Amino acid sequence: MQAFEQRLTARRQDFHRNPELGFQEKRTKLEVARELRALGIDVHEGSGVVGVLHGGQGNRAIGLRADMDALPITETTSHGHRSETPGVMHACGHDGHMTMLLGAAERLAKDPDFEGTVVFLFQPNEELGLGANAMIDEGVLKQFPLDEIYAIHNLPGAPTGQVSTRTGIICNSETLFEIKVTGQGGHASMPHTGVDAITVAAELVLALQSIVSRKLPPGAGTVVSVTELLTDGQRNVLPGQAVLKGDYRARSPQDRAAVEKFMRQIAEGVSAAHGVSVTVDCATEFIETINANAPTEAVYRAGRAAGCEVVEDRQPMSFSEDFAHFCSAVPGCFLLLGNGETGANGQPLHASDYDFNDALLPIGAEFWVQLVRDRLPRRKDSQ
Repeated sequence: MQAFEQRLTARRQDFHRNPELGFQEKRTKLEVARELRALGIDVHEGSGVVGVLHGGQGNRAIGLRADMDALPITETTSHGHRSETPGVMHACGHDGHMTMLLGAAERLAKDPDFEGTVVFLFQPNEELGLGANAMIDEGVLKQFPLDEIYAIHNLPGAPTGQVSTRTGIICNSETLFEIKVTGQGGHASMPHTGVDAITVAAELVLALQSIVSRKLPPGAGTVVSVTELLTDGQRNVLPGQAVLKGDYRARSPQDRAAVEKFMRQIAEGVSAAHGVSVTVDCATEFIETINANAPTEAVYRAGRAAGCEVVEDRQPMSFSEDFAHFCSAVPGCFLLLGNGETGANGQPLHASDYDFNDALLPIGAEFWVQLVRDRLPRRKDSQ
């Protein structure tokens, strides 16, 4: 077992040293496909990599997903497996997600004591919310019909190996918005001769915060964030144009629609008050991630069978997850696996000094094995 754990650590750290951005995961895909083939698993390549492992004669099939992409972040850690690609790092733990699933594939391929099919899905471009749909559009769910699908995400700040999830909403949707203000620019010394767009934009920034605090029920879990304010102004030039960019997160399609409605109402009111043009554009990149009941109960059982602490009915996460598109097509469960509470393992996801916890690798692999044994019946010739 020690050799297995050492292989997992070496593999994870290799992925970490060689991160690739979404839809650029060329080396990553080659490594994943090579390892799956070495295990005797059927491999299918497209935008992602799919491994198919059959056991016995059962007709049930479950999917296990891991994401592959890294982030455009410059790493600031000091460990020996730092990113060797300038400006790119695995700051979300996808290197660990892939490695845990490859570890499970190794164990299951050596002892396929189940009736049915396990489909290992290695997905590109999770961070921008484009990879799941890319695989679905290629027909992955038609070529490999699934009864259920599952995904793990590590959770810094939670005890190492702690399993937590819930039935229903587990991750918020994300909708990007862009609000354009067109006024009348002019000289900074004579603001009364025009309507500078930056003042109007600043009023909009503050007014948008009233959506969560005053227009939605307390506890709705909605977040509205303005992340950029761009203008064509200069040192002594009042801007005639301003653009607000940001995103909002919601826990239901109804709340998602309500935020857009209120955002447009506020824009119309500010536009009329100041005599300027205000336009609003919204685009939902991630839909809400909804866990089905039976798969969630299976996760609880598998977590306990793997010797993990299990937290049921945890609070939903405010971040968004591309796995939502798989869950909307197939009953599934997205779960969190504690990454540790101290050091780089406890730093927030997407932080430049974050690192995946290698101690979690065999725990995650064991969890996947136990989940397969829970969802696919035991082969008669192995009993």
